[in-house]
Amino acid sequence: MFPDFRYLIHGITGAWPPEWMALFKTFGLMVALAFIAASMVLIRELKRKEAAGLMQPEVKTIEEGRPATTGDVLLSALGGFVLGFKVGGFFGHWQEIAPDPASYLFSTRGHLLAGIVVAALLGFLKYRDGKKATRTKPVTKKVAVYPHQRIGEVVLIAAVAGIIGAKVFNALETWDQFIADPIGSLTSSSGLTFYGGFLAATAVFYFFAKKHKIRFAHLADAAAPAILLAYGLGRLGCQLSGDGDWGIYNSAYVTQADGTLTEAPRGAVIPFLQQTQTQHAFVAAPGWLPRSFVAQNYAHNVLNEGMPVAGCTGDYCSVLPVAVFPTPLYETVACVLLFLLLWAVRKKLKKPWQMFALFLIAMGIERFFVELIRVNTTYDLGFIKPTQAEIISTLLVLTGIILFWRSSRLQAGKAVV
Repeated sequence: MFPDFRYLIHGITGAWPPEWMALFKTFGLMVALAFIAASMVLIRELKRKEAAGLMQPEVKTIEEGRPATTGDVLLSALGGFVLGFKVGGFFGHWQEIAPDPASYLFSTRGHLLAGIVVAALLGFLKYRDGKKATRTKPVTKKVAVYPHQRIGEVVLIAAVAGIIGAKVFNALETWDQFIADPIGSLTSSSGLTFYGGFLAATAVFYFFAKKHKIRFAHLADAAAPAILLAYGLGRLGCQLSGDGDWGIYNSAYVTQADGTLTEAPRGAVIPFLQQTQTQHAFVAAPGWLPRSFVAQNYAHNVLNEGMPVAGCTGDYCSVLPVAVFPTPLYETVACVLLFLLLWAVRKKLKKPWQMFALFLIAMGIERFFVELIRVNTTYDLGFIKPTQAEIISTLLVLTGIILFWRSSRLQAGKAVV
């Protein structure tokens, strides 16, 4: 696995780069790429809907030629302080921060002097730019702002609301762990639940659309393919870093002391599985399929979960004692294929909500099947014992079916949310 850029570059080139490269995590890289890719897809789809007359611009009145207000200067200074405080803290302490930069970013640690200097600099620059823009007589004019021009706001909303929702939902799923270490749970880069992020971002998007007079149905339809693509690329980050979002154990393969996987015969006694009594299945890879598609032991995983790797030194020296099913890899493949499917049919769906409904159905089905081989909390409903993810996946599919049926019955031109 490649928990940070040092491991990633070493895996590609065979040479170890400088130790400060450990500050940059592969999971963060893939999340950033996921947002960039989703933004490009969303912009293109918003422009298509705007050209078709389905989305109208918001007309705003702006005033040019006034100096920066005290609030503008203070806001810039505050942003500068946070930036300088945190970035300055990296210097001289990066060895301590490198194993878990997320915890540092959400902590009170930093460099006070660097924060003050950058705050003063950015505050002054804001004041100076305002003075340069000042005119003898301020000019008021109206401008049209199209939905695709708000992509920066959309991405910021998706990032903030999605992460908060994912963390809160994960805390509810792992309540005992959260109570034991609430700060560590909330600031850790792992422990993100898709459903929580999706629900929180959807709720915030609804109010965002209302505020800017954007028809929410068309915004949801435009965002649907982008969400699938972003989710698939994000799961690739889970796969590369080994963040614990893997499947159940595959008892067909066990790990040796040097970290390599070897085959185990069916029915073999595996002490680890006997001691832990964890769920597992025996699936040997057929000759036409790479073994890594059904069994991986996530050596050097970012959670340091498992047993020590012989001869390894550093922050990530653990490997799972028994192989697991690489479910993040399955989700990456599935979501990219589903994205291509939705992208191919998007122009054929004429009614609002149809694309979003297909997205709900596709995501629900994908999540339902992958959860069959992932360890989850189950609920005893008497006649069945589904997992939480299976319940939510079923609700997503049913909601998508009902939404598609209702949208198909809408008359042309009928108002939608």
